[in-house]
Amino acid sequence: MTGIWALAALWLGLAPIASLLSIWLRVSTALSEIIVGTIAQLVIGAALGSVVLGTEETWIKVLSGTGAIVLTFLAGAELDPQVFKRKWKEATAVGFVGFFFPFFGCAAAAYFLLGWNPMASWLGGVALSTTSVAVVYAVMLESGLNKTEYGKTVLAACFINDLGTVLALGFIFAPFTLKTLLCLFGVGALAAWADIEAVLPAYIIGMVLAGTVGRDHMLIRRLRTLTFGFLTPFYFIRAGSFVSIPALIAAPFAFVLLLIKMFTKFAGVFPVTKAHKTPQQEAMYTTLLMSIGLTFGTISSLFGLSHLIIDQGQYSILVAGVIGSAVVPTLIANAFFLPHHLLPQPAGDDEALAIAEFEEEPPAPVRKLEPTQPI
Repeated sequence: MTGIWALAALWLGLAPIASLLSIWLRVSTALSEIIVGTIAQLVIGAALGSVVLGTEETWIKVLSGTGAIVLTFLAGAELDPQVFKRKWKEATAVGFVGFFFPFFGCAAAAYFLLGWNPMASWLGGVALSTTSVAVVYAVMLESGLNKTEYGKTVLAACFINDLGTVLALGFIFAPFTLKTLLCLFGVGALAAWADIEAVLPAYIIGMVLAGTVGRDHMLIRRLRTLTFGFLTPFYFIRAGSFVSIPALIAAPFAFVLLLIKMFTKFAGVFPVTKAHKTPQQEAMYTTLLMSIGLTFGTISSLFGLSHLIIDQGQYSILVAGVIGSAVVPTLIANAFFLPHHLLPQPAGDDEALAIAEFEEEPPAPVRKLEPTQPI
């Protein structure tokens, strides 16, 4: 038990460090947790051994997976059915091109530039075609964009993108049967039985309940507190721990795939957003958010490694590229293209402004009342 408590203290200590780092660097907490996980694995692994961080401990994997599932459910619950009805064409178009362009582009790069065999190349295309609903939602939640029509449209496009990834992984590499299709609408246990990840059904369930659960603001607030305060640090720190800096230095091909992913996302998503008359800044921000990858990218990479489709070296390149796509686009998007004019105003700003304007105005002169004449 001493070892378990010590490991719990280590992980719970990394979470506030990541929060302080996010405040200091003025970046998303999710991004800082990924960075802390990478540095912790590097430092602790070099000093005490790679197993000391305990990323493969069962209870850490359970908490990490639970964080991803609940976070994705919350993202689905944020989807406003009325907004989706108005914006479904734009969300679907952005989601489709956000999947197909990097899927074919990264697969071609892996085959022609890196010399991978065809099946490994297709798996690389699948892993790098994804976007991350969890990271995008976490980034939007911190800025407040999740409450806007723009943010809800982007989250819907992320879902379409990831749905294409799951379907491609199933059709190309797994026996995609009626069992798998039905379990897309099941819960986490059924998803595991059907060889798909529980985050997709969690998102679908969140979407279905968006009109009811999504309106229960107290419940959503409590779930956010639990998720971001306790669960998601395990998920993001564990994701960052999979990045091997020495492996990146020895094999920098991950940067090539990362650049190709971002280029193909831009080539597909940006023109579609402009075709729907999206202003320049929002179009760039949408493109960069759609370039963020994590959840399904690492899932697809691990699937390929466990089924001997790729080797350990190819797995390291893919995971590094996927996690790099969670870091680089987020930094660029929030630093240069955050649409500040869409951010909701904090509560009370209108009242404070009205009070300030009232205090600045000179008091109206008091008019003396003339005595009334007797009739």
